[in-house]
Amino acid sequence: MAGTGTTLSARRESLPLARPFRISRGVKTAAEVVTVAIGRDGKVGRGEGVPYPRYGESVESALAAIEAQKGHIEAGASRHDLLDLMPAGAARNALDCALWDLEARLTGRSVFATLGVAEPLAPIATALTIGLDTPDAMRDAARELARAPLVKVKVDSSDPAAQLRAVREAAPDPRLIVDPNESWSMKEVEGLQELMIDLRVDLLEQPLPAGEDRALDGFASAIPIAADESIHTASDLDNLASGYGVVNVKLDKAGGLTGALQLIDQARERELGIMIGCMISSSLSIAPALALAADSAFADLDGPLWLMEDRSDGVSCDRGMLHRPCEGFWGAAN
Repeated sequence: MAGTGTTLSARRESLPLARPFRISRGVKTAAEVVTVAIGRDGKVGRGEGVPYPRYGESVESALAAIEAQKGHIEAGASRHDLLDLMPAGAARNALDCALWDLEARLTGRSVFATLGVAEPLAPIATALTIGLDTPDAMRDAARELARAPLVKVKVDSSDPAAQLRAVREAAPDPRLIVDPNESWSMKEVEGLQELMIDLRVDLLEQPLPAGEDRALDGFASAIPIAADESIHTASDLDNLASGYGVVNVKLDKAGGLTGALQLIDQARERELGIMIGCMISSSLSIAPALALAADSAFADLDGPLWLMEDRSDGVSCDRGMLHRPCEGFWGAAN
């Protein structure tokens, strides 16, 4: 993409949540995001990234990283150039997704068409998340999601058995993902196997802390285990513990749609299942991920549903079925 006339702008946004989002690491009350706009020839591409403190990121550091690439972007750096110019993370994700969007608008070929995804995109079953709380509160939350196809349950090590029983009692039908967010030890992983079988849990996500999960090597879990914090990019696959059977691909971790595609291709070569996840974010983060979710084993893309107010024309959700944004929102051929 030629650089003449290309412009780059970036800003921070704080998007309040409709209710607090609790996991084992703490409570979130707003989505702190960076948004990028790249313009050329009267067209504008947009992208969003969610800097994550767990990975040493902040809004300030992400904006600084984006500003550092301003000269390259305005000189015509491509999505593939960014793979060498920047490390993976929220800043590269925002730029990469903006470039995908811009490319679609300049060429008249949608991102979905470029990736070979059939349009219009059919609704996708997304996990609806129950945040960490008391078992009684989690039971109440589960009751509201009882008709959803897929529910994700945030737990910790305080009393996960009670938390999970409460959820399954109130929502007997949905498929279940259990996510301790690195808060368990092998004591819980091994000790809760029978209960998770009884409760028909479909997936256990990142039970052990990243960097301390070699105990999963050779462990034959009755429940498939997904790597989240332990896997960011394709380069992490060589060091992934053998106990993982699924990888949770998030654009913010992979550094954009381009990096996520690389990770998915190489994970599938290793016969690993694919989960497409997200941070708490707006529909501008979710739209690019939808291009990957249609062909995944699990989709966890309910980030915008936690917001007090999402972006106009964004995704919508009906009983756990996620519908794509309105035409022209992102990645469109216009």
